[in-house]
Amino acid sequence: MKATKLLTSASIGALLLGMSAAAHSANWRYAHEEFEGDVQDVFAVAFKEYIEENSDNTVQVYRFGELGESDDIMEQAQAGILQFVNQSPGFTGSLIPEAQIFFVPYLLPTDEETVVEFFNNSKAIHEDFPELYAEQGLELLKMYPEGEMVVTLDEPFTAPEDLRGKNIRIMTNPLLSETYRAFGATPTPLPWGEVYGGLQTGIIQGQENPIFWIESGGLYEVSPNLVFTGHGWFTTAMMANQDFFNGLSEDEQQLVRDAAQHAYEHTLEHISGLADDSLAKIQEASDEVTVTRLTEEQIEAFRARAPQVEERFVEMTGERGAALLEQFKADLEAVSGD
Repeated sequence: MKATKLLTSASIGALLLGMSAAAHSANWRYAHEEFEGDVQDVFAVAFKEYIEENSDNTVQVYRFGELGESDDIMEQAQAGILQFVNQSPGFTGSLIPEAQIFFVPYLLPTDEETVVEFFNNSKAIHEDFPELYAEQGLELLKMYPEGEMVVTLDEPFTAPEDLRGKNIRIMTNPLLSETYRAFGATPTPLPWGEVYGGLQTGIIQGQENPIFWIESGGLYEVSPNLVFTGHGWFTTAMMANQDFFNGLSEDEQQLVRDAAQHAYEHTLEHISGLADDSLAKIQEASDEVTVTRLTEEQIEAFRARAPQVEERFVEMTGERGAALLEQFKADLEAVSGD
């Protein structure tokens, strides 16, 4: 009888413990802008796995198109429908004008090691940007690089003059428009879902993206001339709805931060060598692809037009943007040794 009572007590205790754990577990929703297996998806899956391995919570990952375009998922994150969202500053720029700094051409280097060191150590990244995102109800958890920007066009180009009359698709970002106007092209904002068709029909003649995205989205099929201009890296940011994050316990907040750090480190390993692998796949898949890497002399013709974009950035963002630009340059100088 005593043994039965002990067994019953233990069983009840285990049941109550299980009920308590279930009551405190949650299914968190996380949306990003890319396809399965792309860089943002690699980050999201690593984040999900860490959360699920170290807590009773689960994470549902939504990929491009499942909940709409980039603007849609940001609205859902701000409304608390999503707990986490991954969005590049190219789209966040209308919400946080200072985030457009990543589209000042030739500000970031293209050397991967230097870029990674910058993201690891930048005061602008780790101190200034979290405050800017917080003003929009967002808890910035990580900013990370995805890859060097590559321009694709209907024909190869080596000089700004070659871009005259070319409609280049850009994200809905005022400063990116300024960049391509400075480069001599006609910037054409277009949702991602319309880019392939726009290239195919000639509505647009070109676009820019990291090489893995050009391969993943099949853009080389309709825009086969790849030009490495050296003008920047594609950057993205992972964030949480701030009300949701602030409502978590201290332990769960630390869990989320640890998961984001784990995903960040995993993603940096993933992007190492990714560009070369993606380019090899593109060249294997199509005989029509051309690859042009601008020489330093050719790059200088584009770089000479960057100061006017910097000036426009400061005009758009005022004193705060000017201070951020100064901090960016100081951070870059610290990691490059210039």
